[in-house]
Amino acid sequence: MASSSTQKPSSSSAPTPKCNFDVFLSFRGEDTRYNFTDHLFVNLDWMGIGTFRDDKLERGEEIAQELLGTIEGSRFSIIVFSEKYAHSKWCLDEFAKIMECRKEMDQIVLPVFYHVEPSDVRKKTESFEDAFAVHEKNVDKETVQRWRAAMTEAGNLGGWHVKDGYESKYIEEIFEVIRKRLGLKQLHVGDDIVGMDSRLEELKSLINS
Repeated sequence: MASSSTQKPSSSSAPTPKCNFDVFLSFRGEDTRYNFTDHLFVNLDWMGIGTFRDDKLERGEEIAQELLGTIEGSRFSIIVFSEKYAHSKWCLDEFAKIMECRKEMDQIVLPVFYHVEPSDVRKKTESFEDAFAVHEKNVDKETVQRWRAAMTEAGNLGGWHVKDGYESKYIEEIFEVIRKRLGLKQLHVGDDIVGMDSRLEELKSLINS
């Protein structure tokens, strides 16, 4: 499987090769970077699922072509919709590209509605309505319509509504879906592991010394 990374692909004048990641994470950094998205990334990485997250804090107005290539080269995309997600033009460009890959490349898209209602994403209400009101004043009509259409489509997809309860439960469910789709088998470790008794005794002696 692909190795995980928090690095963005390096840029060069040569054509950018497609990255081979299992999962591409799309999220609004200030909302979920240090909580849900980080926990999700760490768990997928630990389980051996190659996952890409863009950790670039300062972004320009336009999404980098290298990042678009990374989206195309991913087998899954997880979109973490949060309260301020739609306020970012970068996130919306990234998101629209993901939805295009779903149609054209059969990429599997898994939405997470993080403390927002799925209907708000689908209908562009609440914080999403506020965001689009701003974009309509500053972004060309065609681009805004593209974002709106993609948002409606995503809001109708099955996903996870993270609102109450332990976040670890949702992360475990997401992992299970991806694991099964990738055909990964869980490694069963029995009680009688050859050679472990001596290692355990050695460990106990070190602890007691």
